[in-house]
Amino acid sequence: MRVLFIGDVVGAMGRDMITEYLPRLKKKYRPQVTIVNGENAASGRGITEKIYKKFLQDGVDVVTLGNHTWDNRDIFEFIDQAKKLVRPANFPEGTPGQGMVFVKVNQLELAVINMQARSFMTDLDDPFRKMNELVEEARKRTPIIFVDFHGETTSEKQAMGWFLDGQVSAVVGTHTHVQTNDARILPQGTAYLTDVGMTGPYDGILGMRREPVIEKFLTALPKRFEVVEQGRGILSGCLLEVDDQTGRAKTIQLIQINEDHPFME
Repeated sequence: MRVLFIGDVVGAMGRDMITEYLPRLKKKYRPQVTIVNGENAASGRGITEKIYKKFLQDGVDVVTLGNHTWDNRDIFEFIDQAKKLVRPANFPEGTPGQGMVFVKVNQLELAVINMQARSFMTDLDDPFRKMNELVEEARKRTPIIFVDFHGETTSEKQAMGWFLDGQVSAVVGTHTHVQTNDARILPQGTAYLTDVGMTGPYDGILGMRREPVIEKFLTALPKRFEVVEQGRGILSGCLLEVDDQTGRAKTIQLIQINEDHPFME
């Protein structure tokens, strides 16, 4: 099974990159499942039902979220009906939405788990203990399990990768918006990547306009951050190949499209 994962889609430019390049990526790599992190898709904060449905129309199979899940009030109107939308599974019990979804691929199933880290982030339920519960549940149905671990620190993401080595097919990090160069297969067969990177403005700072961010560093005064709306774009992702029977990863390949790394058909 081949799985394409595209990192944090930021604002309208990120959505446009999905619309433009996803069909071309599918033609080139022929993934059976495409997963997109969409927690920044609505002007950098949360997601709307319209955006969620547009992702599906563009060919996305599962949309994962993160710490900005609740930033757009529209989420509460549709999250429980959005069967292909996954929010962090370690939000408190009773929170709307789901933390894991199963995708059928012919006679196979892929489990997609979304989990949020705790270091320098909201103190949610323990992601390691919650992951144990969900992996045990998922493995009753399939050995093919993809984890989007949404976190700030490299150490916590690496710890989760090693913690799950041999139990899941892949642990891929999101949230920091900068693609890391450490894609690897861990010894027991789990693909690992600290951060897949972002999809959106190429010339901002983590997708935001540069000037207010720089001004905040210079003055230490609060500034309003706004998503870059025009200019050059970037798409960041990775492609996984997983053994259908064992769920072990065979390969993990970085994908990055921008003006300095143009897409090759």
